[in-house]
Amino acid sequence: MTRHVVIGTAGHVDHGKTALVRALTGVDTDRLEEEKRRGITIELGFARCALDGVDAGIVDVPGHEDFVRTMVAGATGIDLALLVVAADESVMPQTVEHVAILDFLGIPAGVVAVTKADLVEPAWLDLVRSDVRERLGGARIRWTDVVPVSSVTGAGLPELRAALARAAGHARARQADDLFRLPVDRAFSVAGAGTVVTGTVWSGTVRVGDEVALLPGRIRGRVRGVQTHGEPRSSAEPGRRTALALSGVEREAATRGATVVQGSAWRETEALDAALTLLPTAPAIGQRSRVRVHVGTAEVLARVTPAGEAVPPGGAGTVRFRFEEPVVVRWGDRLVIRAYSPPTTIGGAVVGDPWPAPRPRRPADVGPLLAGPVERVVAAVRRAGGRGVPLEHLPVRLGIPPADVESTVRAASSATVTVGGRLLARQILDEAIAAVRRALADYHAAHRLEPGMPMEQLRQIHPDADIVEAGLDLLTRDGTAAVEGNRARLSTHAAAPTAADAGVIESVRNALRAAGSEGLTTEELGAVPGDVPIGAVLNFLVGKAAVVRIGRNRFLDADIIQDVLRHARQELAESGELGPAQLRARLGLTRKYSIPLLEWLDAQGYTIRRGDIRVPGPRLTGSLADS
Repeated sequence: MTRHVVIGTAGHVDHGKTALVRALTGVDTDRLEEEKRRGITIELGFARCALDGVDAGIVDVPGHEDFVRTMVAGATGIDLALLVVAADESVMPQTVEHVAILDFLGIPAGVVAVTKADLVEPAWLDLVRSDVRERLGGARIRWTDVVPVSSVTGAGLPELRAALARAAGHARARQADDLFRLPVDRAFSVAGAGTVVTGTVWSGTVRVGDEVALLPGRIRGRVRGVQTHGEPRSSAEPGRRTALALSGVEREAATRGATVVQGSAWRETEALDAALTLLPTAPAIGQRSRVRVHVGTAEVLARVTPAGEAVPPGGAGTVRFRFEEPVVVRWGDRLVIRAYSPPTTIGGAVVGDPWPAPRPRRPADVGPLLAGPVERVVAAVRRAGGRGVPLEHLPVRLGIPPADVESTVRAASSATVTVGGRLLARQILDEAIAAVRRALADYHAAHRLEPGMPMEQLRQIHPDADIVEAGLDLLTRDGTAAVEGNRARLSTHAAAPTAADAGVIESVRNALRAAGSEGLTTEELGAVPGDVPIGAVLNFLVGKAAVVRIGRNRFLDADIIQDVLRHARQELAESGELGPAQLRARLGLTRKYSIPLLEWLDAQGYTIRRGDIRVPGPRLTGSLADS
């Protein structure tokens, strides 16, 4: 199976990077007239290079110190470094800076090409190779080979090709089924194709016809054409140099530094928390230090807030970057940090949280967020507290590929729980369960005659109603609580009057019996003595079917209601209809009392309204036939 990698050149100006790429590929990557006139690379160049078992794209970057910004944009997203050192000069200042940049970008492996080998004696060449090995010994990159070559004579090119093919085996794997992302390093217009953007596909797969978005700005477009290494394709996979023709995107909106993404998981941010490492030659980074941050192919100015004291030269620490314009990042992204002025490389950073909460303003240690998938999910959830972490944020905020979200959440279930589409620390839910249990117990103690606590009131015991309902759901599952209608109760609770309550209850029933079919309101019953609110007594009696609620706030004794039903049956059996006049004749009720009763009869199915009268409803039809 052919492996696809992107190789990025690096090295001091005039050390022969472009000539070496031309010798390897036959492509002159210096496209601009100014580049040819000045003899130096100014813009990024691209070429395809076929190696043994490897389909490689080469990004040729400028070596001059004035174009380090462009160099970083080109080096971002490469899989393998090709460091070029001229045999007649050996390691130079830009060589050192480029190696530091590659280190900070996390490039796993590389090959050193010692160019212009035909211009020096073998003994000198050996000294240069030895110097290169010694100077690169402290780098994190695995430099697999140091190969002398001549772009003029072709000497060493076969060995260099073989070394690059071997080193490709150490390149990081990219997932085709991950979220699609392509940082833009070039954009231009083509007649008949519209706006075209190019870059390296960092992750995921894009296909012709897919809807995409350009960030920042969330400009939506559609992929009308795909090319990889200059050849038309139906799709582009990770690790491919790719050109996308986009419909719906204006050329002015597509610039270097933008990012083409797919799906709703991506979003812009103006702050992020990261683990910062400074070079020994860097200045200390303190509160509100202003720096240049290279994010993908973008360079953005930012202010820095360290977690503690200033990060010293050669030191490391957690910092928060606050950007002067929005950026697009994902967990684990590598950043290159350069001084504001003069713009020299001073350090690098790894993104721990691309979307930190605005408070507190100082970041917490991002170390736990840079651990394995399960560990960082647990750490992020604990930091989020009651807010939790939405499941839809995991792919970008914590770098969990969408296909791995379910298994990762399951593996973290001993410390987290899913509530309303969010992950919460299990402790938060445990606290909610305890709070629900206490609230119900307290409510039962204060409202002993009520069947349970109104759900609307229960939800208010916590700022997040979803957490309350999740806690209640667990309590109902294990039988500790029950929900009946719009009320919740502990399973052990039953509305039970005390001996003192029995006298109050009897007084209420006596008052309602005396009121007859007119009934009474809570205000009219308010004078009944007792230490239980009259509303609680009435709710208890309604629950026991001893009292019937008519309308919003009128109550009749159950025996009285039976008398009303008996009269209604008789009237309907005799005349076939029932209205206010008939109730007035039979019960002596004015419209104030008869209309609510008729509406109750309708609601219960005893009658059906037709105009101003009622006819028998389904609950009375059978009994009338028997009359």
